[in-house]
Amino acid sequence: MATIGDFDPLTSTVPATKIEITVSCSNHLFLSSQFGRTEVIDNTLNPDFVRKFVLDFFFEEKQNLRFDVYNVDTRSSNLSKHDFLGQMFCTLGEIIGSTGSRLEKTLSCNGRGGETPSVSVQTGIPGKKCGCIVFSAEELSNCRDIATMQLCANKLDKKDFFGKSDPFLVFYRSNEDGTFTICHKTEVIKNNLNPVWQSFTLPVRALCNGDYDRTVKVDVFDWDRDGSHDFIGEFTTSYRELSRGQSQFNVYEVLNPKKKGKKKKYVNSGTVTLLSFKVESEYTFVDFIRGGTQLNFTVAIDFTASNGNPSQPTSLHYMSPYQMNAYAMALKAVGDIIQDYDSDKLFPAYGFGAKLPPDGKISHAFPLNSNMDDPNCVAIEGVLEAYFQSLRSVQLYGPTNFAPVINQVARCAADMTDGSQYFVLLMITDGVISDMDQTKEAVVNAAGLPMSIIIVGVGPAEFDAMEELDGDEVRVSSRGRSAERDIVQFVPFRDYIDRSGNQVLSMARLAKDVLAEIPDQLLSFMRSRAIEPRPAVPASGSQSHSTATTTSTSISSIAKGRNTHA
Repeated sequence: MATIGDFDPLTSTVPATKIEITVSCSNHLFLSSQFGRTEVIDNTLNPDFVRKFVLDFFFEEKQNLRFDVYNVDTRSSNLSKHDFLGQMFCTLGEIIGSTGSRLEKTLSCNGRGGETPSVSVQTGIPGKKCGCIVFSAEELSNCRDIATMQLCANKLDKKDFFGKSDPFLVFYRSNEDGTFTICHKTEVIKNNLNPVWQSFTLPVRALCNGDYDRTVKVDVFDWDRDGSHDFIGEFTTSYRELSRGQSQFNVYEVLNPKKKGKKKKYVNSGTVTLLSFKVESEYTFVDFIRGGTQLNFTVAIDFTASNGNPSQPTSLHYMSPYQMNAYAMALKAVGDIIQDYDSDKLFPAYGFGAKLPPDGKISHAFPLNSNMDDPNCVAIEGVLEAYFQSLRSVQLYGPTNFAPVINQVARCAADMTDGSQYFVLLMITDGVISDMDQTKEAVVNAAGLPMSIIIVGVGPAEFDAMEELDGDEVRVSSRGRSAERDIVQFVPFRDYIDRSGNQVLSMARLAKDVLAEIPDQLLSFMRSRAIEPRPAVPASGSQSHSTATTTSTSISSIAKGRNTHA
């Protein structure tokens, strides 16, 4: 979601949902945190803690967590007064993405609050395994409400010299600091001053973040092909007002402040009317993940000659011993988050636009691991290794054809339309698509499948043509057919690069923006096929119970870019 004013992908503040974490341990004791601690349970090595941790879940972020376990010796709240037993690191995505949203891990005794203890403390011997810690994640039910509404307009201002106007609406939620965050755009209605927009659905939390009286601002624009959309006017409302449905209270004057200040007889720039509004509870992204839906992540990398000679520092593919290139950064930024939701951690990885050994045949979908029968790489590190190996063995060539890889993933997705799997294709490129017509047809076909496409542009090229594939404003069409869903997200990586050269921050910004739409895209497919999530998959594993001591646990968020509070 973009924010009005200075563009900063890190300013979005609406979580995908709120998650309640339940903690239990085996063969040890108490959990503590900078923002939350469990209660103390006396005389047991296998505590089941009653106190929960409630965390905001952002699918598009890597939310790192640290859990510390202590044996309580006194009534002091100072953790240094108690025996440190061990700690464990994980991400919130790991917990949610585990079978049945239940994660069991072994505690490590290698550190105390991030430091290495100099002496053994009870069972807290450095390097020793100190029992297990078990987490269960459950979504809080108040995140499920969705609103469906339809609006029309009347007598909007004419903005186009040779026509009327091509109006669309942009909805913004107000933030506590007085800024506004975009939460929805309608489709564009061409050449019409009295448009009727299609009904649309969005989560209530995205519209008001649970505050029914929070201001909702709506801007009315006239769409222009070059992106310089003309401002027609604006109006404000709230979720509570909208929930009244079609009535005299939901007819809004569209006002243009500049016109109002210049023209004494100015009345308005038209009106917008709410035609219908309904609220219902719906299945969420977490419901499907808990039910066993897997995210299948596929990577496709541009190996065309326009990237430059990989052995030269000026190349976008240059393998510096000191830092990752833009391709590797984009791949790792997105992959590190998605891999938490794929149980086998096997990722197909392809290249396109290169000449392959030994005969120099051009390929637009070759496996980076050179295995035509099995293109899977083990974990994101395996994808990176295969990418670097390919740079040493293939010849960069061209042209930049997207359709073959999209069709390759679409064929896999076509065999898995029962809701058990959802495919995410990451394409990283440095230039303009050579097969735009074929690519648009491939996107239109893929829109009916459990599939999303992320395109990241690297380097200094102009990527104007790519915007045509990102159907936020005008849905992609081919041969008279429009895409059933908006499944493409395009961003130029240069917009996310930290000015100080901090690669970690650059990667976090990129991942946050390109992954933010994936949960809603998955849900839109499931809705279109009336697929319901399966019951939460039972997790295997049991806890052994033995003798006793007094235990507590703490949890700390160590996520980059955001502090998570319980």
